[in-house]
Amino acid sequence: MGTVWKSAKELVNSPIRWVDTRFSLQDRLAGRKLYNQGHVKDAVYLDLEKDLSDMTKTTGRHPLPDKETMQELFESHGFEYGDHITIYDQGGMPFAARAYWLFCYAGFPHVTLVREGYEELVELGIEVTTDAPSYTKTSLTLQWNEDIFSTRQQVKNVSEGKPGVLLDARSAPRFKGEHEPIDSVAGHIPSARNLDWEFLKVENRFKEVLEVLPEIEAVVDKNEEITVYCGSGVTAAPLYAMLKEAGFPKVKLYVGSYSDWITQYPVEKS
Repeated sequence: MGTVWKSAKELVNSPIRWVDTRFSLQDRLAGRKLYNQGHVKDAVYLDLEKDLSDMTKTTGRHPLPDKETMQELFESHGFEYGDHITIYDQGGMPFAARAYWLFCYAGFPHVTLVREGYEELVELGIEVTTDAPSYTKTSLTLQWNEDIFSTRQQVKNVSEGKPGVLLDARSAPRFKGEHEPIDSVAGHIPSARNLDWEFLKVENRFKEVLEVLPEIEAVVDKNEEITVYCGSGVTAAPLYAMLKEAGFPKVKLYVGSYSDWITQYPVEKS
């Protein structure tokens, strides 16, 4: 256990590639503004909707970009497979975890989530700047990790009784269909279980894995094949990351999530 999140204090003396993913779903320009006002030295900025999603697609609210687009993104920022990619956001947010999953999907072997958010990094004395770094473009041969990606059809198969567990990361009222502030249909994917991603964090940081393990193990078992989803595929990413931190071997993310599911299939309420 304990391979996903690390404190910046454990990383300062090792060569790393910083990635800033600060974002706000309420103000979509806020993340880039924050980056321009100051970021960790040498960090590149990856925007949830411009870089980590393809908002022209209709497969959910934050659809996955094409593989060619993602490869171009990584190469244009000069990433190499040997890099230790280290990702932060405001702290306790799902945006760094979204980038974490995407780098893992592309097969990067050394990807770390920073336990501290940006303001805490500043307080720790991590060097910050307003200068944007420049990296030489690379040429990558990506080894996509399809074992952590779930399609709508695979989710449908599990929903209809094939082996596996669907794990909904939204709040209990949304899962039960009692309250739905965003999607046009309330409820959840049939057969899913519920584990609210918000319980993984306290204020601006994620909890240690041993703090949350009892709640996780009350809902899912390590031997089960788990597919996590949420509303748009973003807040399920911290749940994916925490399950990996806890040593769960078979975990997938349904990027389209509930917002994609409801375009094709019925839901349950409970």
